[in-house]
Amino acid sequence: MKKIITSLVVIVVIIFGGLIFLQKVNFNRLGADEYYVQINDQGKKVESKADNGEKYVQYEYTLLAFDKDGKQKTFSFSAQKQLRENAYLRLYVKDKKGVTSFQEVKKEELPQKVREKLK
Repeated sequence: MKKIITSLVVIVVIIFGGLIFLQKVNFNRLGADEYYVQINDQGKKVESKADNGEKYVQYEYTLLAFDKDGKQKTFSFSAQKQLRENAYLRLYVKDKKGVTSFQEVKKEELPQKVREKLK
C-alpha cells in the first residue's frame, strides 16, 4: 500500500512540475541565437484584419543587430505595439524562422562589444 501511495505522489509531483515548466518556458527562445538592437525609429504601422474580420495593428521594424562578438546582421520583426524609442532589445533568432521573440534589456546588460557598436 505504501508503494502505491508513494508512486502516486511521485507521479502527481512530476505532472505538476511539468505543467509549471511548460508555463514558464518560452519555447521560441530555446536554441535561438541572441542578437541586440536599439530601437531608433517608430516602426512601420501595418493594419490588418483577422479571419473573423477583427482589425489589428502591428509595427514592423528592420534594424541592424549585433551578436555578443560584435558581428552585425540586419533583421526584420514585428511587434503588437510601438516599441519605446532608444530601448535596447535582445532578439532571439532561429535559422529558418528568423526573429522568434524579443525582450527589452538595460544598457548595462549588453555585452561589451555590442555596447561599443550601439553608441
